[in-house]
Amino acid sequence: MDSQLVNNRYQILKKLGEGGFGTTYLAEDTQMPSRRRCVIKQLKPLAHDPRIYQLIGERFQREAAILEDLGQKNEQIPQLYAYGEEQGQFYLVQEYIDGETLSTKVGNRGVLGDAAVRDILLKLLAVLVYVHDHQIVHRDIKPDNIILRRGDELPVLIDFGAVKETMGTVMTAAGNPTSSIVIGTPGFMPSEQSIGRPVYATDLYALGLTAIYLLTGKVPQELATDPLTGEIQWRDHAPGVSPSLALVLDKAIKSHYQERFPTAQAMQEALAPSSSRSTIVLPPSPPSTAVHPPAPQSRGGDWLKFGIVGGVMGLVLLAGFVYLQDQQQKAFEERLNQLQRQSPPGSPSPQPSPPASPENAPEASPENAPTVRVPSPYLPSPQPSPVELSPTPTPTPSRIEPEPSTSPYLDQADAISTVENLYYLVSNRQYDQAVQLFSPQLASQFNPKFFNQFERVTVENLQITSRTDAMINLRGENTYVYPDGTTQRELRSYTVRKTDQGSEIAASDFIKVIKFR
Repeated sequence: MDSQLVNNRYQILKKLGEGGFGTTYLAEDTQMPSRRRCVIKQLKPLAHDPRIYQLIGERFQREAAILEDLGQKNEQIPQLYAYGEEQGQFYLVQEYIDGETLSTKVGNRGVLGDAAVRDILLKLLAVLVYVHDHQIVHRDIKPDNIILRRGDELPVLIDFGAVKETMGTVMTAAGNPTSSIVIGTPGFMPSEQSIGRPVYATDLYALGLTAIYLLTGKVPQELATDPLTGEIQWRDHAPGVSPSLALVLDKAIKSHYQERFPTAQAMQEALAPSSSRSTIVLPPSPPSTAVHPPAPQSRGGDWLKFGIVGGVMGLVLLAGFVYLQDQQQKAFEERLNQLQRQSPPGSPSPQPSPPASPENAPEASPENAPTVRVPSPYLPSPQPSPVELSPTPTPTPSRIEPEPSTSPYLDQADAISTVENLYYLVSNRQYDQAVQLFSPQLASQFNPKFFNQFERVTVENLQITSRTDAMINLRGENTYVYPDGTTQRELRSYTVRKTDQGSEIAASDFIKVIKFR
């Protein structure tokens, strides 16, 4: 097949891969002016019985029709251009997705951060909602079968398993057709799939393990299992993951499918229950007439008693107001707990947001309180000595103003992931990899000794403050965890810009201390 035209139209360019079911080729369409590229999947039946061959052809046609329908109506599934049979083998001609697989991305750039993984998950769950609505189970979700398309960075789901399964069709002794093979990839395949009974939660299991791979860089076979429960233990390999995301993934990869999310939509809602969760506010304060102490009787001329009673009234009103405020806060927290209990386990709790208008200089510390100095223009250095807070000594501007450029587009998730990856690598003492995320100027100032004094350093609540096509400014909260368990939180700014090699941190400035050690 290497040198021929498939269907007298598609010219093979090179082999992309080969497996037990056939071979995948990169080809071009000779009957299109653009000679657009496409992917040809050559599939070969395992049985050679003519009766089975005819049955395989019928099943193959049905599955091809399903692929055509799915690809026409969803941009995150490759389109089917053609299908057919030549020389005893079946083939599919599909859209070529220009981009990199998730496994390639992790191999080239390292693990992804919490926000980037969450973003990819939500985009893939939207695809699975669509696929499952068509009563289709993908059966082979894994990092190699998800391509981040160049240009829009959307994850595209490839290589549906049902078509490959038709190639294993055989006849039972009773003359009934059945499949002799199980589609899936070891490690990403749960127990119900290994016996040929996949359900919708089967895809969610594989998707959860794919997300864990993005966070840890480890495939399922490299992760330990709990000897009592049989559940996969992965959290130690991703210390920076948020509790909310970790809970969702724990539920998605439960051994028994009945303990997982029943549908992609349920997992989607657990991962991002509602856009309103980021804008929840306390109930309005009650009017001052909510508490009515008994009115004092008028005692003509008795001004002293009147003053005492008035003072008592004021104290009662004040106490009532404080009490009601406290009750409202408790009610608010209880309501959040109720929402979390009502949603599937793993629903993320609201994360605090940084102040909308932080000061540009560190706040003055209380008398005799531990303070902070900033030794470099890119990260603060918490010090226990009681000295006054001082601004960053190096007059690096808090933001780099971008110049007009033809640089590629910088994706929001990639910018956030770059900052999160920095602190993941730093916390794991992978300094050689961490320094590669800096621009050359910041890389020359990087001092690993500063980070050695901490157990770990994390970043949370990254929010975009401004952006251009090739540059994004963010603000986030750093938590410095000391070996004795104490912590200090600081507000910091970051500038991430797109480069030919990916993205890099071009600037980072200390803003203020949020919580002293």
